[in-house]
Amino acid sequence: MYTSEVQALISLIEDPDETIYSQVKNQLRSYGEMVIPQLEQFWEYQDFGPLIRQRVEELIAVIQYEGIYQRIKEWKNSENSSLLEGALIINRYQYPSFDEDELKRIVSRIRQDIWLELNDHLTAFESVKVFNYMFFQIHGFGGHQDFTDSPRHNFMTDVISTRKGNPVALGLLYTHLAQSLDLPIYAIHLPSQFILCYYDHGQVHRDLGVPIEDAEPLFYINPFTGGTVLHEEEVNEFITQQNLPMNAQFLQPCSNTEIISRMINNLIHVYIGLSKDDKVRELKTLQSLLLEKED
Repeated sequence: MYTSEVQALISLIEDPDETIYSQVKNQLRSYGEMVIPQLEQFWEYQDFGPLIRQRVEELIAVIQYEGIYQRIKEWKNSENSSLLEGALIINRYQYPSFDEDELKRIVSRIRQDIWLELNDHLTAFESVKVFNYMFFQIHGFGGHQDFTDSPRHNFMTDVISTRKGNPVALGLLYTHLAQSLDLPIYAIHLPSQFILCYYDHGQVHRDLGVPIEDAEPLFYINPFTGGTVLHEEEVNEFITQQNLPMNAQFLQPCSNTEIISRMINNLIHVYIGLSKDDKVRELKTLQSLLLEKED
Protein backbone atom coordinates (compact mmCIF):
# COMPACT_ATOMS: atom_id res chain seq x y z
CA MET A 1 0.00 0.00 0.00
CA TYR A 2 2.77 2.44 0.93
CA THR A 3 5.51 1.00 -1.32
CA SER A 4 6.16 4.12 -3.38
CA GLU A 5 5.97 6.42 -0.35
CA VAL A 6 8.28 4.17 1.61
CA GLN A 7 10.76 3.98 -1.23
CA ALA A 8 10.83 7.76 -1.45
CA LEU A 9 11.49 8.03 2.29
CA ILE A 10 14.16 5.34 2.21
CA SER A 11 16.01 7.25 -0.48
CA LEU A 12 16.27 10.17 1.95
CA ILE A 13 18.07 8.10 4.58
CA GLU A 14 21.28 9.13 2.84
CA ASP A 15 20.61 12.82 3.44
CA PRO A 16 23.50 14.26 5.50
CA ASP A 17 21.16 16.75 7.21
CA GLU A 18 20.36 15.22 10.63
CA THR A 19 17.10 17.17 10.88
CA ILE A 20 15.83 15.74 7.62
CA TYR A 21 17.00 12.26 8.59
CA SER A 22 15.22 12.53 11.94
CA GLN A 23 11.95 13.36 10.18
CA VAL A 24 12.44 10.50 7.71
CA LYS A 25 13.23 8.07 10.50
CA ASN A 26 10.11 9.00 12.48
CA GLN A 27 7.92 8.67 9.40
CA LEU A 28 9.33 5.24 8.56
CA ARG A 29 8.86 4.13 12.17
CA SER A 30 5.19 5.10 11.95
CA TYR A 31 4.67 2.48 9.22
CA GLY A 32 5.85 -0.27 11.55
CA GLU A 33 7.26 -3.66 10.61
CA MET A 34 5.84 -3.61 7.07
CA VAL A 35 8.76 -1.39 5.94
CA ILE A 36 11.48 -3.76 7.16
CA PRO A 37 11.70 -5.88 3.95
CA GLN A 38 12.24 -2.72 1.90
CA LEU A 39 14.84 -1.43 4.35
CA GLU A 40 16.64 -4.77 4.22
CA GLN A 41 16.56 -4.72 0.43
CA PHE A 42 17.98 -1.19 0.41
CA TRP A 43 20.73 -2.25 2.84
CA GLU A 44 21.61 -5.29 0.76
CA TYR A 45 21.70 -3.81 -2.75
CA GLN A 46 22.85 -0.23 -2.29
CA ASP A 47 26.52 0.74 -2.18
CA PHE A 48 26.93 3.33 0.56
CA GLY A 49 29.25 4.30 3.38
CA PRO A 50 29.31 3.28 7.06
CA LEU A 51 27.04 6.12 8.23
CA ILE A 52 24.14 5.08 5.98
CA ARG A 53 24.67 1.41 6.80
CA GLN A 54 24.56 2.25 10.51
CA ARG A 55 21.39 4.32 10.07
CA VAL A 56 19.58 1.51 8.26
CA GLU A 57 20.65 -1.14 10.78
CA GLU A 58 19.62 1.02 13.73
CA LEU A 59 16.30 1.88 12.10
CA ILE A 60 15.48 -1.78 11.45
CA ALA A 61 16.37 -2.64 15.07
CA VAL A 62 14.17 0.17 16.44
CA ILE A 63 11.17 -0.83 14.31
CA GLN A 64 11.57 -4.50 15.27
CA TYR A 65 11.71 -3.64 18.97
CA GLU A 66 8.68 -1.36 18.74
CA GLY A 67 6.83 -4.23 17.04
CA ILE A 68 7.73 -6.56 19.91
CA TYR A 69 6.61 -3.96 22.45
CA GLN A 70 3.24 -3.58 20.75
CA ARG A 71 2.76 -7.36 20.47
CA ILE A 72 3.58 -7.85 24.15
CA LYS A 73 1.10 -5.14 25.07
CA GLU A 74 -1.64 -6.76 22.98
CA TRP A 75 -0.78 -10.22 24.30
CA LYS A 76 -0.95 -9.06 27.91
CA ASN A 77 -4.37 -7.48 27.36
CA SER A 78 -5.75 -10.45 25.42
CA GLU A 79 -8.37 -12.62 27.10
CA ASN A 80 -6.61 -15.73 25.74
CA SER A 81 -2.94 -14.93 26.26
CA SER A 82 -1.42 -18.25 25.15
CA LEU A 83 1.82 -19.11 26.91
CA LEU A 84 3.43 -20.23 23.66
CA GLU A 85 2.38 -17.03 21.90
CA GLY A 86 4.05 -14.99 24.64
CA ALA A 87 7.25 -17.00 24.28
CA LEU A 88 7.21 -16.54 20.50
CA ILE A 89 6.96 -12.77 20.89
CA ILE A 90 10.10 -12.83 23.07
CA ASN A 91 11.68 -15.16 20.53
CA ARG A 92 11.41 -12.35 17.97
CA TYR A 93 13.82 -10.29 20.06
CA GLN A 94 16.60 -12.64 18.95
CA TYR A 95 15.08 -14.05 15.76
CA PRO A 96 12.93 -11.34 14.14
CA SER A 97 12.60 -13.22 10.82
CA PHE A 98 12.03 -16.75 12.05
CA ASP A 99 9.20 -18.86 10.64
CA GLU A 100 6.71 -18.73 13.49
CA ASP A 101 4.19 -20.97 11.75
CA GLU A 102 6.76 -23.71 11.21
CA LEU A 103 7.73 -23.61 14.89
CA LYS A 104 4.07 -23.92 15.84
CA ARG A 105 3.71 -26.91 13.50
CA ILE A 106 6.64 -28.64 15.20
CA VAL A 107 5.13 -28.04 18.64
CA SER A 108 1.77 -29.30 17.36
CA ARG A 109 3.39 -32.53 16.10
CA ILE A 110 5.04 -33.08 19.47
CA ARG A 111 1.67 -32.55 21.16
CA GLN A 112 0.05 -35.04 18.80
CA ASP A 113 2.66 -37.69 19.57
CA ILE A 114 2.10 -37.29 23.32
CA TRP A 115 -1.69 -37.25 22.93
CA LEU A 116 -1.63 -40.60 21.13
CA GLU A 117 -0.05 -42.21 24.21
CA LEU A 118 -2.44 -40.75 26.78
CA ASN A 119 -5.90 -42.00 27.70
CA ASP A 120 -8.63 -41.21 30.20
CA HIS A 121 -7.91 -44.28 32.32
CA LEU A 122 -4.47 -43.12 33.46
CA THR A 123 -3.94 -41.67 36.92
CA ALA A 124 -2.32 -38.25 37.28
CA PHE A 125 1.05 -39.83 38.03
CA GLU A 126 0.74 -42.27 35.12
CA SER A 127 -0.15 -39.44 32.75
CA VAL A 128 2.94 -37.49 33.78
CA LYS A 129 5.07 -40.60 33.41
CA VAL A 130 3.83 -41.06 29.83
CA PHE A 131 4.25 -37.35 29.11
CA ASN A 132 7.82 -37.40 30.45
CA TYR A 133 8.74 -40.43 28.39
CA MET A 134 7.49 -38.87 25.17
CA PHE A 135 8.87 -35.39 25.89
CA PHE A 136 12.29 -36.31 27.25
CA GLN A 137 13.05 -39.74 25.78
CA ILE A 138 11.29 -39.82 22.42
CA HIS A 139 11.60 -36.15 21.50
CA GLY A 140 14.90 -35.69 23.32
CA PHE A 141 14.28 -32.55 25.32
CA GLY A 142 16.48 -31.82 28.30
CA GLY A 143 17.94 -29.11 30.48
CA HIS A 144 21.03 -27.31 29.22
CA GLN A 145 23.51 -27.25 32.09
CA ASP A 146 25.54 -24.27 30.84
CA PHE A 147 22.83 -21.68 30.30
CA THR A 148 23.72 -18.77 32.56
CA ASP A 149 26.10 -16.94 30.21
CA SER A 150 24.25 -17.29 26.90
CA PRO A 151 20.89 -15.85 25.85
CA ARG A 152 20.29 -18.68 23.35
CA HIS A 153 18.67 -21.15 25.72
CA ASN A 154 15.89 -18.67 26.55
CA PHE A 155 14.44 -18.64 23.04
CA MET A 156 11.98 -21.13 21.56
CA THR A 157 13.85 -21.29 18.26
CA ASP A 158 16.90 -22.67 20.06
CA VAL A 159 14.90 -24.89 22.44
CA ILE A 160 13.11 -26.54 19.53
CA SER A 161 16.18 -26.87 17.28
CA THR A 162 18.63 -28.11 19.94
CA ARG A 163 16.08 -29.80 22.24
CA LYS A 164 17.85 -28.03 25.12
CA GLY A 165 16.75 -25.10 27.24
CA ASN A 166 17.20 -23.32 30.53
CA PRO A 167 14.73 -24.07 33.35
CA VAL A 168 12.18 -21.40 32.38
CA ALA A 169 12.20 -21.95 28.60
CA LEU A 170 12.10 -25.74 28.91
CA GLY A 171 9.48 -25.58 31.65
CA LEU A 172 7.39 -23.15 29.62
CA LEU A 173 7.24 -25.54 26.68
CA TYR A 174 6.46 -28.45 29.02
CA THR A 175 3.66 -26.41 30.63
CA HIS A 176 2.17 -25.33 27.30
CA LEU A 177 2.06 -28.88 25.97
CA ALA A 178 0.64 -30.27 29.20
CA GLN A 179 -2.15 -27.70 29.40
CA SER A 180 -2.98 -28.18 25.71
CA LEU A 181 -3.55 -31.85 26.59
CA ASP A 182 -5.86 -30.94 29.51
CA LEU A 183 -3.28 -31.89 32.11
CA PRO A 184 -3.74 -29.37 34.96
CA ILE A 185 -0.05 -28.53 35.31
CA TYR A 186 1.02 -24.99 36.24
CA ALA A 187 4.26 -23.26 37.18
CA ILE A 188 4.56 -22.03 40.76
CA HIS A 189 6.31 -18.96 42.20
CA LEU A 190 9.23 -20.83 43.77
CA PRO A 191 12.38 -18.67 43.37
CA SER A 192 15.58 -20.02 41.80
CA GLN A 193 13.81 -23.07 40.35
CA PHE A 194 11.10 -23.42 37.73
CA ILE A 195 8.89 -26.01 39.39
CA LEU A 196 5.46 -27.13 38.19
CA CYS A 197 2.47 -28.41 40.14
CA TYR A 198 -0.12 -30.97 39.08
CA TYR A 199 -3.49 -29.92 40.49
CA ASP A 200 -6.56 -32.01 41.09
CA HIS A 201 -8.80 -32.22 38.00
CA GLY A 202 -11.99 -30.21 38.01
CA GLN A 203 -10.56 -27.42 40.14
CA VAL A 204 -9.05 -25.27 37.44
CA HIS A 205 -10.20 -21.95 36.03
CA ARG A 206 -9.25 -22.71 32.44
CA ASP A 207 -10.45 -19.33 31.22
CA LEU A 208 -8.14 -17.55 33.66
CA GLY A 209 -5.22 -19.88 33.03
CA VAL A 210 -4.55 -20.51 36.73
CA PRO A 211 -6.03 -22.86 39.33
CA ILE A 212 -8.53 -21.57 41.85
CA GLU A 213 -7.17 -20.77 45.31
CA ASP A 214 -8.35 -23.98 46.96
CA ALA A 215 -7.31 -26.33 44.14
CA GLU A 216 -5.60 -29.38 45.61
CA PRO A 217 -1.93 -29.83 44.60
CA LEU A 218 -1.25 -33.52 43.99
CA PHE A 219 2.50 -33.37 43.37
CA TYR A 220 5.25 -31.22 41.87
CA ILE A 221 7.40 -31.66 38.75
CA ASN A 222 10.91 -30.42 37.91
CA PRO A 223 11.07 -30.27 34.09
CA PHE A 224 14.76 -29.33 34.14
CA THR A 225 15.70 -32.71 35.63
CA GLY A 226 13.73 -34.86 33.23
CA GLY A 227 10.33 -34.39 34.84
CA THR A 228 11.31 -35.58 38.33
CA VAL A 229 8.21 -35.89 40.51
CA LEU A 230 8.49 -34.12 43.87
CA HIS A 231 6.29 -34.06 46.93
CA GLU A 232 5.56 -30.99 49.00
CA GLU A 233 8.07 -31.98 51.69
CA GLU A 234 10.84 -32.05 49.07
CA VAL A 235 9.87 -28.62 47.79
CA ASN A 236 9.83 -27.27 51.35
CA GLU A 237 13.24 -28.83 51.93
CA PHE A 238 14.58 -26.99 48.87
CA ILE A 239 13.20 -23.72 50.27
CA THR A 240 15.01 -24.38 53.56
CA GLN A 241 18.27 -25.25 51.79
CA GLN A 242 18.12 -21.95 49.89
CA ASN A 243 17.74 -20.08 53.20
CA LEU A 244 14.42 -18.71 52.03
CA PRO A 245 11.52 -17.96 54.37
CA MET A 246 8.63 -20.41 54.30
CA ASN A 247 6.25 -18.37 52.19
CA ALA A 248 2.95 -19.88 51.06
CA GLN A 249 3.14 -17.67 47.95
CA PHE A 250 6.05 -19.78 46.67
CA LEU A 251 3.65 -22.69 46.11
CA GLN A 252 0.97 -20.60 44.39
CA PRO A 253 0.58 -20.81 40.59
CA CYS A 254 2.10 -18.25 38.23
CA SER A 255 0.04 -16.54 35.56
CA ASN A 256 1.22 -16.67 31.95
CA THR A 257 2.27 -13.03 32.25
CA GLU A 258 4.46 -13.84 35.25
CA ILE A 259 6.10 -16.75 33.42
CA ILE A 260 7.01 -14.56 30.44
CA SER A 261 8.32 -11.98 32.90
CA ARG A 262 10.60 -14.64 34.39
CA MET A 263 11.86 -15.47 30.91
CA ILE A 264 12.65 -11.79 30.32
CA ASN A 265 14.31 -11.57 33.73
CA ASN A 266 16.67 -14.40 32.78
CA LEU A 267 17.61 -12.53 29.61
CA ILE A 268 18.22 -9.34 31.58
CA HIS A 269 20.70 -11.12 33.85
CA VAL A 270 22.48 -12.70 30.87
CA TYR A 271 22.84 -9.37 29.06
CA ILE A 272 24.03 -7.65 32.25
CA GLY A 273 26.82 -10.22 32.35
CA LEU A 274 27.60 -9.52 28.69
CA SER A 275 27.58 -5.72 29.30
CA LYS A 276 24.82 -5.26 26.71
CA ASP A 277 23.35 -2.17 28.34
CA ASP A 278 21.05 -1.32 25.42
CA LYS A 279 19.46 -4.77 25.52
CA VAL A 280 19.10 -4.59 29.30
CA ARG A 281 17.22 -1.30 28.99
CA GLU A 282 14.93 -2.65 26.28
CA LEU A 283 14.12 -5.83 28.17
CA LYS A 284 13.47 -3.97 31.42
CA THR A 285 10.98 -1.81 29.52
CA LEU A 286 9.20 -4.93 28.24
CA GLN A 287 9.18 -6.42 31.73
CA SER A 288 7.76 -3.22 33.25
CA LEU A 289 4.98 -3.28 30.65
CA LEU A 290 4.11 -6.87 31.56
CA LEU A 291 4.06 -6.22 35.31
CA GLU A 292 2.27 -2.90 35.06
CA LYS A 293 -0.99 -3.01 37.01
CA GLU A 294 -4.13 -2.18 35.11
CA ASP A 295 -6.20 0.77 36.32
